[in-house]
Amino acid sequence: MTDPSSPAPTDHGVRFGRMAPGITVRDIERAHAFYRDILGFTKTFENGDPVGFMILKRDGAELHLNLRRDHKPGLHNVAHLMVDDVDALHARCQAHGVRIIKGLRDQNYGLRAFVFADPDGNRFDVGQPSQ
Repeated sequence: MTDPSSPAPTDHGVRFGRMAPGITVRDIERAHAFYRDILGFTKTFENGDPVGFMILKRDGAELHLNLRRDHKPGLHNVAHLMVDDVDALHARCQAHGVRIIKGLRDQNYGLRAFVFADPDGNRFDVGQPSQ
């Protein structure tokens, strides 16, 4: 939803490409297993010995996992993920015991959405345009 009182964005001639959120985790291998096994992401890069950074991709989505053993999750969503079947992903999360923060429902801003937390407590808002 756009705020009509906000000034129009400045066209500075630079095109933006993909954006990949950096997600902080306490256990990078546990996080990798979660995103791979439940959400279907594939590891495309890792760095460090032991590994302290990892890139995961699925379709148009990309996550950058950053190891920080003293990570404390916030009460905010770290990323918003648009999918083409939010009901199916919600059911998959439930079947795998993923912590659902906000249940699946049609929102007044035109999305059917829910919020889940990964094993480190990072919250993801998942949505699909309402039909």
